[in-house]
Amino acid sequence: MSVTEVVAALIWQDERFLICQRPAHKARGLLWEFVGGKVESGETKQEALIRECQEELGVAVTIGDVFMEVLHPYPDLTVHLTLFHAAIAQGEPQKLEHNDIRWITVDEIERYSFCPADVEILDKLKSCI
Repeated sequence: MSVTEVVAALIWQDERFLICQRPAHKARGLLWEFVGGKVESGETKQEALIRECQEELGVAVTIGDVFMEVLHPYPDLTVHLTLFHAAIAQGEPQKLEHNDIRWITVDEIERYSFCPADVEILDKLKSCI
């Protein structure tokens, strides 16, 4: 099975970071994730993440360093997820594609059911605090 390149943003606001709930009708529906999506042909990972944040949240972001990379097999695809530090440069996050969006603290991670590919990232976040 080929590997799908996926990017996501770790966006902080004070002591909270942004998470998004997938729409019910999509794969892994209603699970929580970081904002992001697939890298399209001809895009850099950073360009893809800027586009995805605009499409999904209606915000302009600045992209920082890579926080972590994860290779995760799902039944329908294998993803290579690159999570970047990012900051909102312009706009307020809106639910343009997601069922819900929330700002949570690291201590609140356990209250949410995340996509399996994010579990390793969340463990690293918890160990950094």
